[in-house]
Amino acid sequence: MNNDKIKSYSHIYMHDKNSRVKLWFFICVMVFVVFLFLPWTQNIRAKGTVTTLLQDQRPQQVNTVIGGRVMKWHIKEGDYVKAGDTLIQLTEVKIEYLDPQLLQRTKEQLAGKQLSVEYYKSKVGVADQQIGAINSGLQLKLNQLNNKLGQLQLKVQADSAEAAAANNDFNIGTKQYNRQKAMYDSGLVSLTQLETRNQQFQNAIAKKISAENKLANSKQDLTITKIEMSAIQQENLEKVAKAQGDQYQSLTQIASGQADVAKLENQYASYNIRNGMYYIMASQSGQIIKAQKAGIGEFVKDGDMIAEIVPDKIQYAVEMFVQPLDLPLIATGQKVRFLFDGFPAIVFSGWPKASSGTFGGEIVAVESNVSANGKFRVLVKENVTDKPWPKELKMGTGAQGITLLKDVPVWYELWRNINGFPPDYYKKDEAKQKAKK
Repeated sequence: MNNDKIKSYSHIYMHDKNSRVKLWFFICVMVFVVFLFLPWTQNIRAKGTVTTLLQDQRPQQVNTVIGGRVMKWHIKEGDYVKAGDTLIQLTEVKIEYLDPQLLQRTKEQLAGKQLSVEYYKSKVGVADQQIGAINSGLQLKLNQLNNKLGQLQLKVQADSAEAAAANNDFNIGTKQYNRQKAMYDSGLVSLTQLETRNQQFQNAIAKKISAENKLANSKQDLTITKIEMSAIQQENLEKVAKAQGDQYQSLTQIASGQADVAKLENQYASYNIRNGMYYIMASQSGQIIKAQKAGIGEFVKDGDMIAEIVPDKIQYAVEMFVQPLDLPLIATGQKVRFLFDGFPAIVFSGWPKASSGTFGGEIVAVESNVSANGKFRVLVKENVTDKPWPKELKMGTGAQGITLLKDVPVWYELWRNINGFPPDYYKKDEAKQKAKK
């Protein structure tokens, strides 16, 4: 009985056995100390969504350029289309475009206006010829009158000489008659001789009067010729002015016609382009979503959205939003690890290489302006040197980003978190990056 008690006592209190608690305690302490000096990669976590790297790869709205009535749908939601495929056909609803022959009639108007311009150009050419003919006729008449004027000037000179000679004969005849009469009064000559001298004197008077009249007529003809030359020049000026007036009027009509031609050409081009807008085409290949209009006969306005196209060729990226406190730690070219919604992953925060199911990315843009949510937008593209992103990704898929920063010991990271300090300011070693490349 006593032996049984002694055995029970020894079994319970184990006085005769060596304890290993201290050994395990020191082993745990040593493991903990070693753990404290293990490398830890500081990181920043941020949520984001899947988007595209390029704007033209994001969902694109298909809008109407002109208003109209839906005549026929060529697609339905979920269909895949290629660039240039017809999505919807519209019909015209505006009164000014309802004429089915509008384009042809506009073309005829344009052709008629162009002919009118050509006719006026021909009229301008005819006016130029008319002005040339008037000036040529004037020159001929002026040459004739100049010849006549020269002849009349010579005639005036001759008549002046003849009048001067007749005047000299008259003066001599007057003196001779006076002497003859004095001699007759003195009884030195006979009456017959006096009458003979008187006859000669009367002939001298008649020649003098005739020469003066002839000279006066010549001068009058000269004056009339000069007046005629002035009248012809004035008449020519009036004819040229009238022809130039017609010419300028034709030029005005040409300018007006050319303006109308340009306007009609513009209208014709606009009508031609509008005819092509009744068929709305796909701007790029992709899947049709969000078809807005219900069916046949529905009216659409200018700029209304018909549907959206999600492009089939997409270079995915992730837009994530970081706190302003973490913004100085973000830079282009920095590496990021992602956990995509729907894709399981095992993550060890400080040891990215030990994580499984994460995908690599590289920061390509950091916006300088704060977003509406009070955070800064960061755009991250796929890291081509890492595991490729899943092909099953879709636009808008959620993602959790882990931006990798500086490698520090575990004890430092614990101390930083206990004191509430932010991660260390991190800047890529560009020299190492270049050496790797």
